[in-house]
Amino acid sequence: MLKHIHVIGLDSFNLEELRSVPHAEDYAFHPLVPYPMIVNPPSYPMESIMETAWRELEAAPGVDAIIGHWDFPTTSMLPILRRAYGLPTPSLDSVLICENKYWARLAMRDAVPECTPSFQHIDPFDEDPWNQVQLDLPFWLKPNVAFSSYLGFYIESRARFQEAIRQMRQGIARFAEPFEYFMDHVEDREALPAVGSGGTGIMEGIIYGDLCTLEGFVLNGKVVVYGVIDSLRDPKKGSFFSYQIPSQLPPEVQNRMIGAAGQVLTRIGLDDTPFNMEFFWNRETDRIWLLEINPRISKSHCPIFRMTAGASHHEVAIDIALRRHPKFPRHEGQFSMAAKFMPRVYEDAQVTRAPKPEDIERLCRRFPELVVHIHVTEGTRLRNLRNQDSYSFEIADVFLGGNSEEELHAKFSEVMTLLDFRFSHAVPTNYE
Repeated sequence: MLKHIHVIGLDSFNLEELRSVPHAEDYAFHPLVPYPMIVNPPSYPMESIMETAWRELEAAPGVDAIIGHWDFPTTSMLPILRRAYGLPTPSLDSVLICENKYWARLAMRDAVPECTPSFQHIDPFDEDPWNQVQLDLPFWLKPNVAFSSYLGFYIESRARFQEAIRQMRQGIARFAEPFEYFMDHVEDREALPAVGSGGTGIMEGIIYGDLCTLEGFVLNGKVVVYGVIDSLRDPKKGSFFSYQIPSQLPPEVQNRMIGAAGQVLTRIGLDDTPFNMEFFWNRETDRIWLLEINPRISKSHCPIFRMTAGASHHEVAIDIALRRHPKFPRHEGQFSMAAKFMPRVYEDAQVTRAPKPEDIERLCRRFPELVVHIHVTEGTRLRNLRNQDSYSFEIADVFLGGNSEEELHAKFSEVMTLLDFRFSHAVPTNYE
């Protein structure tokens, strides 16, 4: 029997990835809430967004599953929508704890204090926020609710702190306001910490090391990790350069991370959902640090799982939503390794040439597995791109497969040469 699966913010890219899963012919994938309304809008009017979701579900031929792969607020919409249709779901309070950086740190400190860096709550609207600071410089300053490093600042001086606070005050409401909407829909407010609303922030001690992401799921209280992906950074700038599978970290280190993940998720009470968690491993001290928890699959990893496992891990989200135990991965892909590369520019400029369709077509003939998303067009001013980190501008996503790290990086170098981005003046990048 055909299963009707509703996908929040469905776009053509993720529809193709969904169609790569086994038995996709048995599923009807329906977009739920238009993509522009949920992905990178200037604001999130949650009453209107939820009304749209309810209206579309009520008009649907069936509702067998509701899934999503985008960051907040998609993750927080899912428990409310699923609960109304009697579908498997994590509790809303457990999801909000994951989405709130300060609340997540409190849970981490309770469950795995040895993996938790020093941290402190901060109110950016205090008369003199600097008087709240108890951490030693340098540290990270972030909003409690945000994604893609939005309003995240590396603080090395009081002057930098004051400027970061100014910017945080201007932009924090973008995610704080929708977060307050979801707090009003929690059945048990006592399950949430009393301090740390979406309109406040967190300061965190600096942690270093090799960064990786655990992809897994929780089903009936059991935590399963099915993939570990290395997150490689630009050694000079710190911004993400690529996500690469399989991880090159020692198996013993990966197992320690998996153990810590289980302890934290049990403490939070997250259940019946995919998740991903980011960890650092400090080679010098052999210490692991837990960075963050996301109660969803990572869409960035879908093509690289397809290239190595034979299917996108959307398969996991579908199985959990349909009350099935996932049997993923099967290692049926074309390549033994795969990566998502994130070409970046480290200075504001205007784009004077962006890749043309014939450039991409030529590259796809050269590398049939290639997936490219271009984020700019001719005339784009980089500073106007949304949801960038505080230090760089991501101009594209490039997914490639290979059978060695050297092969992957050689392919990426050739791809960027042929895409031939040009700017109004010479700019530093992570690909030249």
